[in-house]
Amino acid sequence: MTIRNLSPLLRPTSVALIGASARAGAIGAVVLETMRSAGFAGTIYAVNPHPVTQDGAVWVPSIAALGSAPDLAIIMTPAPTVPDIIAELGRIGTRCAVVISAGITEANGLRQKMLDAAKPHGLRIVGPNCLGIVAPHARLNATFARSPATPGRLAFISQSGALVTAMLGWAQTRDIGFSGIVSAGDMADVDLGDLIDLFAVDPHTDAILMYVEGVTDAAKFMAAARAAARIKPVIAIKAGRSPEAAKATLSHTGALAGSYEVYRAAFDRAGIVTVETLSELFDAAEILTAGPAGAGERLGIVTNGGGAGILAVDALPDAGASLATLSSETIATLDGALPEGWSRSNPVDVIGDAGPERYRVAVKALLADPAVDALLIMNCPTAQNDAAAIAAVIADEVAGARAKAIDKPVLVSWLGDMNTKPVRDAMNRARIPAYATPDDAVRGFGYLLAAARARHALTDAPAATRETTVDIAAARHVIAEVRGAKRTVLNEVEAKALLDAFGIPTVPTRLARSVGEVGEMCGFLTPPFAVKVVSPELSHKSDVGGVALDLHDRKAAEAAAAAMETRITREHPEAWIEGYSVQEMVVRPHAHELIAGIATDPTFGPLVMVGAGGTGVQIIDDTALDLVPIDHAQAHALIGRTRISKLLAGYRNVPAADTDAVAGVLDALSALCVALPDVIELDINPLIVDQHGVIALDARVRITASADTQPHLAIAPTPLHWAAELETRSGLHIFVRPVRADDEALLAEFFEHVTPEDLRFRFLSSVDHVGHDRLAMMTRVDYRRTISFLAFDQTRTSVIATAMLATDPDRTHAEVALVTRADMKGRGVSWSLFAHVLRYARAERIGTVEAIECADHEAAIRMEREMGFVAEADADDPSMRIVRRLFSMEEAV
Repeated sequence: MTIRNLSPLLRPTSVALIGASARAGAIGAVVLETMRSAGFAGTIYAVNPHPVTQDGAVWVPSIAALGSAPDLAIIMTPAPTVPDIIAELGRIGTRCAVVISAGITEANGLRQKMLDAAKPHGLRIVGPNCLGIVAPHARLNATFARSPATPGRLAFISQSGALVTAMLGWAQTRDIGFSGIVSAGDMADVDLGDLIDLFAVDPHTDAILMYVEGVTDAAKFMAAARAAARIKPVIAIKAGRSPEAAKATLSHTGALAGSYEVYRAAFDRAGIVTVETLSELFDAAEILTAGPAGAGERLGIVTNGGGAGILAVDALPDAGASLATLSSETIATLDGALPEGWSRSNPVDVIGDAGPERYRVAVKALLADPAVDALLIMNCPTAQNDAAAIAAVIADEVAGARAKAIDKPVLVSWLGDMNTKPVRDAMNRARIPAYATPDDAVRGFGYLLAAARARHALTDAPAATRETTVDIAAARHVIAEVRGAKRTVLNEVEAKALLDAFGIPTVPTRLARSVGEVGEMCGFLTPPFAVKVVSPELSHKSDVGGVALDLHDRKAAEAAAAAMETRITREHPEAWIEGYSVQEMVVRPHAHELIAGIATDPTFGPLVMVGAGGTGVQIIDDTALDLVPIDHAQAHALIGRTRISKLLAGYRNVPAADTDAVAGVLDALSALCVALPDVIELDINPLIVDQHGVIALDARVRITASADTQPHLAIAPTPLHWAAELETRSGLHIFVRPVRADDEALLAEFFEHVTPEDLRFRFLSSVDHVGHDRLAMMTRVDYRRTISFLAFDQTRTSVIATAMLATDPDRTHAEVALVTRADMKGRGVSWSLFAHVLRYARAERIGTVEAIECADHEAAIRMEREMGFVAEADADDPSMRIVRRLFSMEEAV
């Protein structure tokens, strides 16, 4: 993958400081000094009409006088000058710039002028209004921050310059280094998604930290974060946790889907670990520098204070960790070295007067115990305690274990003496993260576990697809009728018709246009009845006395409607009464009331929600939400995040509810969002569920005013429209469809019938068995960037070929790989599948498609040449061929 024109941010060979200054205190002077102090090895150009004489910098009076294009430009001039500077840099060939200057906004038109100036040259812009960037491995510090940064393995992306300075100051005291730090500023061009992609492929970066205020391009952000989190931890803090005053919305769903909750859901779905405070972000940074990130959850504890050990144990559940059970061999080793009164279990209490030797024995034994995944070492100050000597012994023992390939996460909590220089230096030398309290240390360990769980959710979590019965024509007819009436809110009968179209069970309901029609509608239903007012101004009917239940005959229903009309007309004269919904009463004594629905977030698009329902839904506040689309396994997981799920599991004499039916409703709502972007808000409340299934008793829906609504999905759904029946050149009929996350077993079976030679051609190396990691890469795909197509025989049960197309983040270039079962070769299967992939690439406007082939894979290269590809030798490996086809803009439609 490539990040278009962003590599100079981390590895420039020349930097032009536009607005560098000799005037003391000016930003141009401060940035020039930080550049010089960092020891940048390349050329620094100080661009200013007035002379700038500084050792280590070449003064140039103008951009035109540069002679050759610098790799990177740092712009610090007044805002009105920036668009012309960008245009000038673009003309000479600079492709990346950081704009520190503020005052470049939409309101004054300078932002758009700047972007227009950059576009013809493909020049990328970080900022404006930012602190700058730091690339320690290149000895580059182009900021006006006070603290320097040392090289390390941690990347930091921040939308706040102040947070960058705070992070630098904190890291300096702990000897923590960075692979790169970027102050993103106003993100006129380069945004969070671009920067995540940059660090995801950076070989110097092991983990990514972020301070997020807001996401601009949600789809790009989600794709980048999901790709990064599969290979390295991504941890973020989201500013703006406290909710603003609730917006006036039609539905409970919309009111409950607050901005912070949506970001949390998006981060969870992207594999990002979320922290709540700045101190937690620092704690996460410290543990991530120590790794390894794939550690297990069993924690061993060594302490000289029993109370500190108990506090650490108390903190384990919140961190998702557990207490390791020591092996009998470890117990025996410690018995021979520790005083008789030691704890003889985990936590290992080495007693308050413990010196360096007891700590050495305990640490060595626990690191060697295979039942211990990670180790926390604590020291409480005592009169006999030589903290510095103990710290030195621990550092040496940990370093020795790592030299023997025992590389378990080790943390310390040095109560009271942590900030003394000998202790801090020892821990920094051994890369051991140190925390002030036991619970801080355990929480730090929890971040490693959370990162591992986040990766598991992307690659290993259960996946299941459940087909949803959809009458899309009926659903669109309902929406067209409402829009034709110049309305955006569906009445209850229309809302239930929409749910019916997606297979969601609803209670039989009729609309009476007047009180007089209520009795007539009862004739189509079975008593007892429920009557509800239908009014676009009264979305919460029960609040105004607009609901009457358990009406045993027509007369009772008519009387209830008449009383409603009298009361509502008197108390709410502004409300137009469209009519009354008349429905059959549903009597289920052990049923639970849920809410399920759809809300639309302005950043991340449609969301699906489920939780405890009824009239007190906002007071109870027991809901969980997720981004659309979700599959059946994710629907079950969503239900499991609610408190009411424990009741749904059954208790005492109440049988377990049919949660699979609830998950089916969530499946349907997800499908509805994908198929009908017109629907922006939907409530089913209550959705009742018991052991017999679910039924929607009430629903309200709001749609867009315009019929030309485009899908706004942060996560690309399975492109089902790319399923096709194909006929090969030999007349064989095959079925091709996009891969799903639950296809791993199908693909595993397929590869068991692929020859060793074809496996070598597909994976470009000798492969005996296609394991889970490779299969997960092919099945758990982000359709925005990757797609695998499966070709089935006529029975649609057996995979006979598969092709994978993976794009770069910009979706301009893609690599394709294809393999066909041996018994299906020579029948045109490969040709038909490859042609289908190319049609998809053209439709997605991918400009370049290439395949990397073994030079002896003559059949594949011959087929690709017939399809318009050009083959050339790989300059780095003569045994390989790069086979490439370029699509013109006319073709890419």
